[in-house]
This record gives sequence, C-alpha cells and structure tokens, in this order.
Amino acid sequence: MKLNTPTHPEPDPQLLRNAKKGNHEAFAEIVRTYEDLVYSFAFKVCRNKDKASETLQDTFVNVYRKLDQFNNRAKFTTWLYSIVANNCLMKNRRTKLDEASISIDAAPVSHDGDDHDRNDVIQEWKSTPLDKLMNNELKDLLDNAIQKLPGDYRIVFVLRDIEGRSAEETAKILKLTVPAVKSRLRR
Repeated sequence: MKLNTPTHPEPDPQLLRNAKKGNHEAFAEIVRTYEDLVYSFAFKVCRNKDKASETLQDTFVNVYRKLDQFNNRAKFTTWLYSIVANNCLMKNRRTKLDEASISIDAAPVSHDGDDHDRNDVIQEWKSTPLDKLMNNELKDLLDNAIQKLPGDYRIVFVLRDIEGRSAEETAKILKLTVPAVKSRLRR
C-alpha cells in the first residue's frame, strides 16, 4: 500500500540560518516549500480538511516559534513531521474523532486549491466495472479499519505505510524507539 510520495529536499542551510535570524522572506520560502507536505500528512492523520488546515497553520506557527531550536542533528523534514504529528495528536485527543471519516483517496495532492485525488495521478491500465466495484469496496473497508485505529497506532501506520517513511525515521518523528514503532505496526 506504500505510495510513491514525492520527497522534499532539505532546505538550504543558508535559508535556515536567515529564517532563524528573523528574515521573513526566508521563512516564507520554507512555508511555500513544505506546505503541501504538511497539509497532505495532516489530512491523512486528521481525516478532516478543516483540521488539516488548522494543523497546517499551527505547524508553521510552531516552526516559526521554535526554529531556533532546530539543531540540524536530524533532517529538517523529520523535525517538521514530528511537529505535524504532535499537532494532529493534540487535535485528535480534543475531539476523539467523532466526525465522519473521509476516504484516504479524497486526500488532496496539493493545498493550493488544485484538488486532485490519487486516481488523477495513478492511471489504471484496464479495469472492468467489477474491478472498480471491488476496489471501492476494499478502499471503504480499509478506510474504516484505519479510522478505527487509536490515534497513536494510526499515525505510525500513516507514516510507515502511506507516507513511506522508514521505521527509523518514524521513530525519530514520534520520539519512539524502533521496536516501539514496529510493535505499534504489528498491533
């Protein structure tokens, strides 16, 4: 079920230094570079467009406030994922996921108003009406199963199996051990 998610390059060290010094143009460049990644990940975890948008804003407010704490020991994207994950978990704890679920296939690829679903990107070779029906049924079953996972397990599943992150990077993002990540995936 892993998807080919685009990798975002690490920001230029000079850009980060400038942003840390309060250069608003440098920070705006960081936001433009990573807003799609943040929104897409937040949507996959929060399963709600409004919560994903709130998480996008909360994340970059946190990044702005804590950028001086980023120490280059981990990749910037790993640090950014950990902020998004924490924001999503806090939102989920507050609302306990009592809203209707949205299919993972409805997740927008872009946050700039250009809402494409994954079916616009991945073309099927040949599919019969029965294939489409079976695939839709399977997607609904998977979505329901993912939705029923506790937030701590769901976020590990999304990072590993949907975002395609390694167990090591998932552990760093969530501040867990690799065995804990693997244990949550098994559960």
